[in-house]
Amino acid sequence: MLILIALLYFCVVCCVIGLFVFPTARELMHARLVSIAQRAGQRQWAWRPQVRVDWRRGLRGAARAAFKYLRRHRVMFAIGGPVVAIPPLLALVLRSPAMLPDAGPTEPLPDAKVAALLKGEHLVPPVALPPLAFSTPEVELVRPMLADASRNWGLLHPEFSQRLLLAFRIMREQHGYEMALLEGYRSPSRQDMLAKMGSQVTNARAWQSWHQYGLAADCAFWRDGKLVISEKDPWAMRGYRLYGQVAESLGLTWGGRWTMTDLGHTELRLRGAMRRPG
Repeated sequence: MLILIALLYFCVVCCVIGLFVFPTARELMHARLVSIAQRAGQRQWAWRPQVRVDWRRGLRGAARAAFKYLRRHRVMFAIGGPVVAIPPLLALVLRSPAMLPDAGPTEPLPDAKVAALLKGEHLVPPVALPPLAFSTPEVELVRPMLADASRNWGLLHPEFSQRLLLAFRIMREQHGYEMALLEGYRSPSRQDMLAKMGSQVTNARAWQSWHQYGLAADCAFWRDGKLVISEKDPWAMRGYRLYGQVAESLGLTWGGRWTMTDLGHTELRLRGAMRRPG
């Protein structure tokens, strides 16, 4: 919207200057207005007879007159040009999504320390948890079919996996929460299978989820040798909120802000990455 307003301002100013400077442009405008008035069945303007204009000749004449005028008044245009162009250019350069009324919240980018850490250190995935931890009755009640999910860190996009591992480290060292990867990469067939279970599981079908591109993960907490997933646990709920803050500070999208909340879900939305293989 801001860009359209700036362009509209520029066009209006140029048109006004053109009508003021070029007589041919004024004649063409007047002839057009007379033609419109006649078509609408209105009376001809008494103060000006009907004018028939050869548009090609008029345009050539206008171009020649414009060139001559520019040469005669080049100093004026050298000063007036920046005066007209600078306001819309500044609006374009300084624009921000927060200036637009319908813009949603922007995803925060990593601060300088986080960016340096991501660039200078390669984080290693934690030791894999025992498979039985993902198939207990408590886990199955909250996350059915989790035992068959992939927890292979090697299938995740390197940039996403490094940010996720850094989130795990911050949660452990600063907040005392040990994180666990529930599911990372998800095959298209598994995505369709989960979608058939209903919207309470997922609304995305195959190739519509960032899981298929290794850019999403579902995580929970590891406490006293057990997975803690339930949102009814106050300790876990506090952890999810902290995890969302940490993830967003690393430039990740957190599912806790969605209409259908998914507190343990994070993803990295890389432009151009979500393309179904041909």
